[in-house]
Amino acid sequence: MKEKILVVDDDLELLGLTETWLRNTGYEPLTARDGMEGLQLVYSGRPDLVLLDVRMPRMDGWEVCRRIREMCDVPIIMFSINGQKSDLLRGFSLGVDDYITKPFHFPELVARVQSVLRRSLASRQRDDNVTFHNEEMDLDWRSRQVWIRGQKTSMSPTEFRLLSCLIENRGWVVTHEELLRKVWGPNYFGDKAYVKLYIRYLRRKVEKDPGDPKWILTERGVGYRFSC
Repeated sequence: MKEKILVVDDDLELLGLTETWLRNTGYEPLTARDGMEGLQLVYSGRPDLVLLDVRMPRMDGWEVCRRIREMCDVPIIMFSINGQKSDLLRGFSLGVDDYITKPFHFPELVARVQSVLRRSLASRQRDDNVTFHNEEMDLDWRSRQVWIRGQKTSMSPTEFRLLSCLIENRGWVVTHEELLRKVWGPNYFGDKAYVKLYIRYLRRKVEKDPGDPKWILTERGVGYRFSC
C-alpha cells in the first residue's frame, strides 16, 4: 500500500506543488489548508507522515503539533520560512522529527520524507530483544513504551530511536556520526547539534539528575555511551 502523506499549509500554490511531487513519487497525498482541517485528517485519514507549516490561520503549526502528539506518534516534518534556531529548537522539543526551511527544493523534501519514513518503519518492525530492563528503566520496543522509575514516560519518535540505539549498544561508545546515521539518516551527516539537543532531552526524562547523568554518559569529542 502507498504511504499516506498529509500536507498542512495555507499556501495553496505550495500545497498543490507538494501534492503533485508526492503523488509522482508514489505516495498518497492528503491536503489541509489550516490546522483544524489538518487535525481532522490526522484522525480520519491516519497518515504515515505529516508535513506541517508553522504559520497558519485559525491554529498555528506549534499547536497542531502539540495536539497531534497527544493523539499519536506519527512522524512530523515542519516547514518554516525563517529557519531561526529558536523555531528549530521549539519544534524538536514538541516531538518534530525533521525541519525544512522555505523555500525548499522538492527533491530535498522528498528525500527527507523517504528518510523519516524509513526510520519509522524500521522502528515499528523491530521484533528482536523486545524488552529492556534495568533498575530504573523498562522499555518495550514493540509497543514503543518507556517506564522510568515505575512511571510511564512520553517520548517523541526521535527520542525513542535515540534511546533505543544507545541501549542496543550499551557499554560501548556510539559516535556522533553513527547516531546521526542510525537515528536521523544520511542527510544529517556531520550535524552534531541534533545529537546534543536530543541527548539533553533524553537526560531530562531518564536521569534523576540530568546535570550528573548516571545512564547516558558523554565521551568527549567522540559520542555517547549507555552505562550497563
